Amino acid sequence: MGCSGARAETPAPVPKPAQIDRNGVLILIRSSLLALDQANKTGNYTVLRDIGAPGFQSNTAARLGEIFAKLRNDNLDLSGVAVIDPQLNLLPQIEANGLMHMAGFFPSVPTQVNFDLAFAPVNGHWRLFGISVSTGPSAPAAPTPPEPPVAQKQPAANGARPPAAAKPAPAARLAPADHKPADNQPSK
Repeated sequence: MGCSGARAETPAPVPKPAQIDRNGVLILIRSSLLALDQANKTGNYTVLRDIGAPGFQSNTAARLGEIFAKLRNDNLDLSGVAVIDPQLNLLPQIEANGLMHMAGFFPSVPTQVNFDLAFAPVNGHWRLFGISVSTGPSAPAAPTPPEPPVAQKQPAANGARPPAAAKPAPAARLAPADHKPADNQPSK
């Protein structure tokens, strides 16, 4: 005899924001991507594997070399991540499985570096669990605003003059780079 019935579907748990400060986020992103960069440059993926969480360490160094072969063969240089600030399009969040997930890009030109990272908690520290890196065109630039229409001079009603066009402010003069007083300033 078969039993037919409906069960209530439980909604998937909603990810919650991770309790991590900006510096912690920068350290995790940069250290992970720089480890990948060094592994790609040397062809040695053991350190990248060893800094990961146990689930990440299930990959052999040879397997990681296969996974990242395209980035290595493309000679992708990730060293710029040490100085460029990443832009996050997925703020750090704790997923239902306990992993901290974040994603974003480094706005470099002519191509930007996109990343998607997952970290697992191991002995009170976040350790790399998943990493995906790709490149793409830099984010499109904002369109330039259209030129304002040229006003044709028309006689103003009741003889009033049209408002004068605004004049640009003069450019500010910077102090000399050697921090010495400018010629026209008295020395202290």
